[in-house]
Amino acid sequence: MAIFEYKGKTVGGRAVQGERKAKNKAELERFLRRNKILATQISKKPSEINIKFGSGIKKIDISRFTRQFATMIGAGLPMVQCLEILSNQLESPEFRKIAERIKEDVQSGSTLSEALSKHKKVFDALYVNMVEAGEIGGALDTILVRLAGYREKADKLARKVKGALVYPIVVAVVAGGVTFAMLAFIVPVFAKMFGGLGAELPGPTLMILNLSNFLRGNLLTIIIAVAALLVGAKIALRSPDMKLMFDKFKLKMPLLGDLIRKSAISRFTRTLSTLMSSGVSILDALDITAKTAGNLVLQNAIRKSMFSIAEGETITAPLKESGVFPPMVTQMISVGEKTGGLDEMLAKIADFYDDEVDAAVAALTSIIEPVIIVVMGAVIGGILIAMYLPMFEIIGKID
Repeated sequence: MAIFEYKGKTVGGRAVQGERKAKNKAELERFLRRNKILATQISKKPSEINIKFGSGIKKIDISRFTRQFATMIGAGLPMVQCLEILSNQLESPEFRKIAERIKEDVQSGSTLSEALSKHKKVFDALYVNMVEAGEIGGALDTILVRLAGYREKADKLARKVKGALVYPIVVAVVAGGVTFAMLAFIVPVFAKMFGGLGAELPGPTLMILNLSNFLRGNLLTIIIAVAALLVGAKIALRSPDMKLMFDKFKLKMPLLGDLIRKSAISRFTRTLSTLMSSGVSILDALDITAKTAGNLVLQNAIRKSMFSIAEGETITAPLKESGVFPPMVTQMISVGEKTGGLDEMLAKIADFYDDEVDAAVAALTSIIEPVIIVVMGAVIGGILIAMYLPMFEIIGKID
């Protein structure tokens, strides 16, 4: 089954849009007609990279669920019927069970936000609080549309950052594998050949032969040491102090640091803007944003902003002190606070930094690709040259 995007109008003339799985366009049109939606545009959605959201449920599935839910609620369908339709079409068995439990809770008299809050691994605090604000304000359809848009943009940003990191990691792993194969299997062949010649070997050749012998003789020890190092690092990062040091290091890393910083600013401003524009109080919005910051440096700055607001001051000074936010961002936030349009200003900053992330990804890819190729060429070429040096010397002596 393919995923189709559609736009249409309800019987009352209200514009709606969304996406749904269907065998073909005709099947989707029949579904829309049954739900009293006149389709004006239907197109097949291009395939996307799926990112796991823990325990088998993908982020893109949650975003798609939210968009379809918003469309159905906006079309005037009862909430229980919406949840029943959505649960029936979910592919993930785990997600289907969760949707069915939510439907049962709503049927039993619980609010949607109360039902969602029982499944925190899937619906985080941001999601639940926005739905609750929509229920209280009587604008659940609007809030769901806004939440769907936020999730789609957040997922898109995450894919861009992950995509930028995947390429160098894959190439580095391939380069490491090739180097290991040469040292473990090819160099020993040359070593046997050189042993039969009885000639004195050049320094670079001896160094490669010694490295090969060490690698083959201590392979198990090396694997255990690397595994212990990774486990130790994971345990160490549970400490707030070590986590803070590592997050500071990430922001200062050459090449990658700029991308991580810009994506963190985009995520922070987009999350805070979405919560505030949905009617969530500034303190609650900052608390939720801090939990989803993804970087301890940024999280600490947001926490300080909460204390600042509680004392009647602005949020700008703590953000400026963190060193994460450029002057342009803090100045725009300050203007937003003074004019009473902070949520709109934050949305503008998020849009700007989404474009900045695009540019950073392109720049990172264009820089890393030639660097990795040069490094790979130098390592593999160096090994080959070191192996052929004795042959060159022997040929020179024969002449």
